[in-house]
Amino acid sequence: MTDTSQGKLVFVVGPSGAGKDTLLAGALAADPSLHWAQRVISRPQTGQGEPFEPCTEAQFQARLAAGDFALHWQAHGLFYGVCHAQLAPLAAGRTVLLNGSRAAIAQARAAFPQMQILLITAPAALLAQRLAARGRENSDDIKARLARADFALPNGLPHTQVCNDGAPDIGIARLLQAIRG
Repeated sequence: MTDTSQGKLVFVVGPSGAGKDTLLAGALAADPSLHWAQRVISRPQTGQGEPFEPCTEAQFQARLAAGDFALHWQAHGLFYGVCHAQLAPLAAGRTVLLNGSRAAIAQARAAFPQMQILLITAPAALLAQRLAARGRENSDDIKARLARADFALPNGLPHTQVCNDGAPDIGIARLLQAIRG
């Protein structure tokens, strides 16, 4: 896949607990012209967090072999994919928001060299609080996620940082400002 689109791909990364899903949902509510690319994830649907299509690892691998995904990666013991149809709004000139992963930045930039990278951050204490509140990980998993939270993007990789350390409406406004640049 090459970047022949007229829209803009906004590739959102950040540590677990930074509030990426909250900010993306808020941005979409504030500006319905945006499209949030839904991911396929090899985990059960929990009813909280981002909207995604759940599947088993075997189903994911079958879909990968069938060429269903424009982008795919593995992180935290799970498989993630973005179907071609989720990126189709780019061809219509729309801005597509994608909750991505550092593991997929190189692949995504190869396919979409003009993509915008947004790094969502939050203070470590707030990350810990949010991770505990969502109840998906045990304390050891939370410690491991926090150890990976302070990461740097590859040298020279252009990106915009958005700090999500306040009320959701403040973070959403910061995100929208960064998207609109």
